[in-house]
Amino acid sequence: MTNKGIINYFFELGMLKKIYHNGPQAAGVKQPDTVAEHIYRAAIIGFVLGEMEGISGEKVATIVLFHDNPESRIGDHNKIAQRYIGREDIEKKVLAEQIEQLPSSIAKKIENYWNKQVDKKTPEGLLAYEADLLETAVQAKEYIDIGYPTKGWITNVKKHLKSKSAKILLKQLEKTHFTDWWQGLKMV
Repeated sequence: MTNKGIINYFFELGMLKKIYHNGPQAAGVKQPDTVAEHIYRAAIIGFVLGEMEGISGEKVATIVLFHDNPESRIGDHNKIAQRYIGREDIEKKVLAEQIEQLPSSIAKKIENYWNKQVDKKTPEGLLAYEADLLETAVQAKEYIDIGYPTKGWITNVKKHLKSKSAKILLKQLEKTHFTDWWQGLKMV
């Protein structure tokens, strides 16, 4: 572990800004969101879900921040590719290599956060998983509203949500157009 190793880790995570989500390409989206963009919004969703459920939003958001970091080395695999590739074992190996260059106390925390999202055995881990799914649904709704065939993604997400808050938010999402947030804003 060196300071250079820490900086290398930071640079590696920058790759997530260059890796596009693979799933939208199957729906015809030419410039899909990046993995980093997905992580950012999913972390905010995680914070909100945590607070709505009376659980630490900070913990949920932190878990989400680390959940896709291995994709900096292996890329994003859509649901079609995941039928053939055992991602979880590969991602666990990648994560171990990524964090070995960090101070052990930090590496252990990152590994713990990552495992919570994968295992879904803690309330925070389950909500982090749901935040990841809910962000996928939000992105799918944006694509639907501009004409892409991604409704099935929302249907799939709905099957996996367990928390009351995530279900409520998904229901509202389905009734909301992605441009509604700026409708009615005061013009300057």
